[in-house]
Amino acid sequence: MAPLKGIKVIELAGLAPGPFAGLLLADYGASVLRIDRPGSVGADQLTRNKTSITLDLRDENSRSVLIRLLTRADVLIDPFRPGVLERLGLSPTEVLLRHNPRLIVARMTGFRRDGKYKDMAGHDINYIAVSGVLSMLGRANEKPYAPGNILGDFAGGGAICFQGILLALISRSHTGRGQVVEANMVDGSAYLATFPRLARQTPAWGAPRGENLLDSGCPYYDTYETKDSGKYFAIGALEPQFYAALLRGLNLDPKTTPKREDRANWPALRDIFARRFKEKTRAEWEAVFDGTDACATPVLEQDELEASGYEQRPIVHLASTPAATILADNGGWSGGGLLPGDGGAETLRVWMGWEQDKDFAVRGDGALLPANGRTKL
Repeated sequence: MAPLKGIKVIELAGLAPGPFAGLLLADYGASVLRIDRPGSVGADQLTRNKTSITLDLRDENSRSVLIRLLTRADVLIDPFRPGVLERLGLSPTEVLLRHNPRLIVARMTGFRRDGKYKDMAGHDINYIAVSGVLSMLGRANEKPYAPGNILGDFAGGGAICFQGILLALISRSHTGRGQVVEANMVDGSAYLATFPRLARQTPAWGAPRGENLLDSGCPYYDTYETKDSGKYFAIGALEPQFYAALLRGLNLDPKTTPKREDRANWPALRDIFARRFKEKTRAEWEAVFDGTDACATPVLEQDELEASGYEQRPIVHLASTPAATILADNGGWSGGGLLPGDGGAETLRVWMGWEQDKDFAVRGDGALLPANGRTKL
């Protein structure tokens, strides 16, 4: 049995971090019901194993459906800016936890809920900027660069929120009570950068951006273009024995190759490695380094992963209670997508025993309301 089997999650529709937290819960067996807005187009792709209904949370009757659902739910994922739920009359402490004291309300924001930026709009790049993390990323003498939205939205946001939900579920197993979980991408990304922040006074990370061992400054911890233009090889030969294996694979004489211990030699080493990697294709270098301890691997591209045996798998394997296999056409490396309303009626039947037209009605724009004119279910 999946470890989260039986856990009921309501995910208020959003983009990136909230849906990613819901995806992690769904992959490990939770029943995740997304709440879409009327007229929404369903741009979210993080929908594997989820279902959907449409509610108009500005409408009291439609909102009553959500409140009734939350009396049976275990988790609510709130992706909105501070104050949005409160303005809808859905305050976690004043309303939701009073209806269901076991509910876990996971609130995901970009900036912190207090301080200078709390009422401002932002995106991943802004959150990692004020966390101090963006200043660490980039080549020497170049501007900082943001690594897509992986670090803020997903690692520092959705994954950290997922962790908070799990901690709250553990706490509830002892206390019997839910709570509000507050996650934000500023604190999440800053926490992920604990090691480089603490390492600033060490040789590993004491130099300016792009001049350190692990941030593209080091020639034996970097990527190099191969003979087939646009293909790359990654090397991470930090330890002496791994570096020796790298030199052997590159057919370089350690006696005549500039000594790596002297940082003044790093530019010359980078030039040597760059020229050598251009002598063979990526596949030829794979043949050289496969099975060695040179810490040298191809930089695989997205459309190569499945054929290379690196299909997407669950984030962690549990021996006794594994997650379901992630199929390529169900939101693995391809596919995915959930239209508003998909599968929601069945979820309502399983969770609540509700039937359409008897217990709930569907408005012309898709929003659910109590059936037969009732204001409450």
